[in-house]
Amino acid sequence: MHLDPLAIITAFGLIFLAELPDKTMFASLAMGTRMKPLYVWFGTSSAFIVHVAIAVGAGGLLGLLPDWIVKLVSALLFAFGAFMLLRGGGDDGDEDDEVKTVTGFWPVYGTAFMAVFISEWGDLTQITTANLAASNGAWSVAIGSAAALMSVSALALLAGRFIAKRVPLKTVQRVGGVCMLGLAIWTAIEIFTG
Repeated sequence: MHLDPLAIITAFGLIFLAELPDKTMFASLAMGTRMKPLYVWFGTSSAFIVHVAIAVGAGGLLGLLPDWIVKLVSALLFAFGAFMLLRGGGDDGDEDDEVKTVTGFWPVYGTAFMAVFISEWGDLTQITTANLAASNGAWSVAIGSAAALMSVSALALLAGRFIAKRVPLKTVQRVGGVCMLGLAIWTAIEIFTG
């Protein structure tokens, strides 16, 4: 198993920025106000790990294709990610679902796991993880992506209210979108220069 520190850092940074304004951050925050935060974090983290494994597996399949096709798919996926982040959005905060008070480790864990597991299918971070895994080391991308997702969940549980009041999420979204657009352009250039 070869770990590439740059791939880990890249995956962490991109996934962190993409997930920060996402609905699952708000779901974690909402669940943390009604349930024991540590139990919620274990549930959300487990769901994120499952999604990362699925995304890395899909990216590994992409890696079997010819290099120029992988780069084209990567450029398109990065462009799609940039579009999703830059188009505005911002309504994710309105999707605070009603969560009843749940106590006990397994009920809280199960509620948090299912909330994230269901909502993350086809999410921007899952697509980005698959995209990164197609052209970088699978283990490096998995570690960086999982760490980013788990960090955002922890951040939401520990300091979510502070972030929501102090840092405009649109700004975070735009920074993530510009980074994704830059990666789309870079990858498209590599098709013709590589």
